[in-house]
Amino acid sequence: MKETLQFLKDLKKNNNREWFNVHKEMFTAASDNFADFVQSLIDVVAGFDKTLAGLLAKDSVFRIYRDVRFSKDKSPYKTYFGANLMGKGAGCGKAGYYFHLEPGSSFLAGGIHMTEPQNLKAVREEISGNSDSFLKIINNREFAENFSIRGEKLSRVPQGFDKDDPMAEYLKHKEILIHHSISDREILSDQLLDDCARVCQAMVPFNRFINASLQ
Repeated sequence: MKETLQFLKDLKKNNNREWFNVHKEMFTAASDNFADFVQSLIDVVAGFDKTLAGLLAKDSVFRIYRDVRFSKDKSPYKTYFGANLMGKGAGCGKAGYYFHLEPGSSFLAGGIHMTEPQNLKAVREEISGNSDSFLKIINNREFAENFSIRGEKLSRVPQGFDKDDPMAEYLKHKEILIHHSISDREILSDQLLDDCARVCQAMVPFNRFINASLQ
């Protein structure tokens, strides 16, 4: 991972097509390294989450090219590698695993991001109606030691829910994500795969709770 992190650092300083084209071989090596790790992670996680069985890294890794059509920032490349590990047939908008590799800002995440309105409503109803189970998951010591809950929120409880609902703060979420930061030192460790697998396994109860409402 050392050379891959260095490539991303260099790309951040030289985010232009001219530099990228000259260093295309470095990009290919870094991209292949990331994809190889993602495949290893998929294979391990599939051991405890069968929905990932048969998933390929090439179908999980995001392209490094930015869509600049609607952005003021016209930098052509992302300065990180990302992969979304979603089980076969899970469909867009369900909870899965995300691995983000970026110098100084790497992380693993679970939960839902940019889901459909009907999915979000179903998740909110599940959190409100099955609050004991949800709180048991997020108050578990292993969960608390590994994750913070993040995601864009509304300023008020959404329409259709009681503003005095005990779960009001969670119902405000427009996306509900769990986040685990990874330091560069951890990225360079020989234990990275084992550590990431352990964190992903700790995500399972949360992801299953979310996805149970989306059947």
